[in-house]
Amino acid sequence: MNEIKIFSPATVANVSCGFDVLGFCLDTIGDDMVIRKTNKKGIHITKIEGYDLPFEAKKNVAGVSALAMLEDAKPDFGFEIEIYKNIKPGSGVGSSSASAVGSVFGMNELLGRPYNKTQLTNFAMKGEALASQCEHADNIAPAIFGGFTLVKSVAPLDILQLPTPNDLFAVIIHPQIEIKTSDARAILPKKIDLKDAITQWSNVGSLVHALHTNDYKLLSNSLTDVVVEPFRSQLIPYFEDVKKSALDHGALGCGISGSGPSIFSLCYGNDTTQKVAKAIKNIYAETGISYEIYVSKINTEGIKILNTHQ
Repeated sequence: MNEIKIFSPATVANVSCGFDVLGFCLDTIGDDMVIRKTNKKGIHITKIEGYDLPFEAKKNVAGVSALAMLEDAKPDFGFEIEIYKNIKPGSGVGSSSASAVGSVFGMNELLGRPYNKTQLTNFAMKGEALASQCEHADNIAPAIFGGFTLVKSVAPLDILQLPTPNDLFAVIIHPQIEIKTSDARAILPKKIDLKDAITQWSNVGSLVHALHTNDYKLLSNSLTDVVVEPFRSQLIPYFEDVKKSALDHGALGCGISGSGPSIFSLCYGNDTTQKVAKAIKNIYAETGISYEIYVSKINTEGIKILNTHQ
């Protein structure tokens, strides 16, 4: 196998109460990438479509993660990377992590799979750090493992794959404004009240239990963020209106996807999901702000191979 085309999915990180540790994988939005072996050593980004991103490997998240793997694997050949970017940078649904994951996943397949999923996550974190100025895996892990994941530890890296209830859907609204991850981090407090910390880790624990037991009511009661959302929601126009409308129309919970501006709603069943999507659409249709809406089942497979060539 000398060439592989892959679908690298969008992801939702934090999932309300799980700042920097929880994430889940989407199915209807993601980047396509082509990775091929080349006799010319090194990493060479040869094509980028969709958005204006750097071709120089050291300045592109896909290139940085690929270089980290290349340095470890030391093959006697190089790789070319084509990026067909469907996830807008700064959207809050893991645009940078999709690029970082796609390159290392594809390279690993072409190398004969010498690395496991945790090792791939480690390489991809190097690229993610270029975008957000710190190594975190809450978008990368669900893209690689699929479904819901919990980042137990970054050093050493320890990823827990969580169960996904069968009838769980996500609605994502992406207002067409950009919020940089680094800016969204800068707005957060350095210290929080003990009572807020207790509430937050209680919600994380009950959310994990809800996923294990298919308890949708408990899941709904757990999707509350008292630490990050009060600050970051100020950066997102009409956030409170979207959240109220989603919950009024039956969403289990609603929160900021990653660092925003995208907003996610988790829903039980397709009928409720469609009602929530329509209600959210109606909110933003009157604002004059351009937006995209995505509806997706939780993607339990993660990153996917589309085709290969000898």
